[in-house]
Amino acid sequence: MATLFSTLAGNAQPTALPAPEKTGGATIMEALWNRKACREFSDRSLTEQQLSNLLWAATGVNRPDEGKRTNATAVNMQEVSVYAVLPSGVCLYDHATHSLRKVANGDHRQLVAAGQDFVNDAPVSLVIVVDMGKFGDRQEMMRPMGAADAGIVAQNISLFCAATGLATVIRGTMDRKALQKLLGLKEGQEPLLNCPVGYARQH
Repeated sequence: MATLFSTLAGNAQPTALPAPEKTGGATIMEALWNRKACREFSDRSLTEQQLSNLLWAATGVNRPDEGKRTNATAVNMQEVSVYAVLPSGVCLYDHATHSLRKVANGDHRQLVAAGQDFVNDAPVSLVIVVDMGKFGDRQEMMRPMGAADAGIVAQNISLFCAATGLATVIRGTMDRKALQKLLGLKEGQEPLLNCPVGYARQH
């Protein structure tokens, strides 16, 4: 992803991702058989196309006429956002335009790792943020449905990785306060889960 990294490093404007591919990967049954947690990553990078496909699988638009996404949310609230924490910076994935908007420069993967150093080896970590404020007066839905919707995105990521030869693990550990500040999150926006993604280290 050298080209993408260099573009992000010097570009305050959204960076378009390659169009997500519509074919490829294992069947859903094969992906379910292959799905597992990985905590040992190689130093191999992802391609721009892989990152594009990964982010689209997480929360991309699959019904453009309706603006609906790959991830189900309670009453179509669409309260979940995904941030890509890369060696060159941190970006918000804009599902509507399938692009990345840089929010911070530099390597901040250690904030996702929060002491679990294997996370720093993964070339990208996806941080799943839920905007609880979007539930409004539906207080009884806010916590359980926000958590459930974050879990759906994490499972999308996990199954995509299992289907395409990548590795990941779904985590709750991270430095939430530092990430909230870094990402410029508003009150009610909470980082709930994260998924480091890369290639499994071979032994």
